[in-house]
Amino acid sequence: MSDDAQAVRHWWRTSIIDMKPGHIAFRGRPIEELIGNVSFGQMIWLMTRGDLPSVEQAALLDCALVAGVDHGPQAPSIAAARMAATCGVGLNNVMATGVNMLGDVHGGAGEQCAELYLDIAARLDDGSDLGTAARDGIADWRATYGKIVSGFGHRFHKPVDPRAPRLMALVRDAAAAGTVTGRFAEIGEAVQAEIGAQRGTPIAMNIDGATAVIFCELGFPPPLSRGLFCLSRSVGVLAHGWEQMQQGGRNKGPMPPRYLPEFQPRLDIE
Repeated sequence: MSDDAQAVRHWWRTSIIDMKPGHIAFRGRPIEELIGNVSFGQMIWLMTRGDLPSVEQAALLDCALVAGVDHGPQAPSIAAARMAATCGVGLNNVMATGVNMLGDVHGGAGEQCAELYLDIAARLDDGSDLGTAARDGIADWRATYGKIVSGFGHRFHKPVDPRAPRLMALVRDAAAAGTVTGRFAEIGEAVQAEIGAQRGTPIAMNIDGATAVIFCELGFPPPLSRGLFCLSRSVGVLAHGWEQMQQGGRNKGPMPPRYLPEFQPRLDIE
C-alpha cells in the first residue's frame, strides 16, 4: 500500500465500527448478532463505552432516558423546534434546531451536577465524612459558578419534581440488587439536604440531579451526561416537531402576533 493510501486510511481512526462490503461490526460484534438481541439502551452503552451492560444496568439507564424526553413547549429546546417547524424546514432541521438549544443553562445541568457529585466522591476518598464533603463541595461550586447549584430546585416543580423521587427509588432498588453501589444516591441526597439546611427550607432535587446520580452510578463521565440528555430530549423534540407540522402554522414566533416586545430606547445614546 502506498504512503498516500495509508495516510487516507489512517486519517479517521475508530474502534467503534468495522465496516466493509458485506460486513458491519460495532465494537467487534456483528450487527446481525446485535439486532433483536440488545435494547436501544444497551446499544447506546456499547457505542459510547465499548462493552455491553447487563440487562439491569441498561434498564436503569433507560429510566434516566425516559424521564428526560420532554418538558413542554415552554422548554427552550422544544419551543425552538416548534418554531423551526413553522418555517418550512425538514424534520431533521427541526430536530437539529431543538438539540442546538441544549447548552450550559438549558440541558447542561446534568453534566455540571455529575461533576459536583464526583468532586464530593473524591473528598470522601480523601477521608472527609459525607456531610463535610457535601458542604465543602457546594461551597467550592458556588465560589466558581455562583449561588445556583445545578440539579436542585425547579422554577415549575415546587416543592417536588415528580421525576426525581421515582428515579431515586429505582436507584435504591438497583443498589439493593447489587446493580450499582448506591454511593452517588447518598451523595445526591446529602447535597439536597445541605442546600435545604443552608436556605432554611427544603429544596427539590430536579431531573438533572436525579439523572446525574444514575449516570454517575453507572460510570458515565460527566460530558456524556449531557450527550445522553440530548439523546433523551431528542425524542420530545421529534414528537413536538412532528405535531407542529401536522397542526400547520406559518412562521409562528414565540408569542401571538398581537403581543409585541416592549421597546426600550437606549438612554446612553444622545
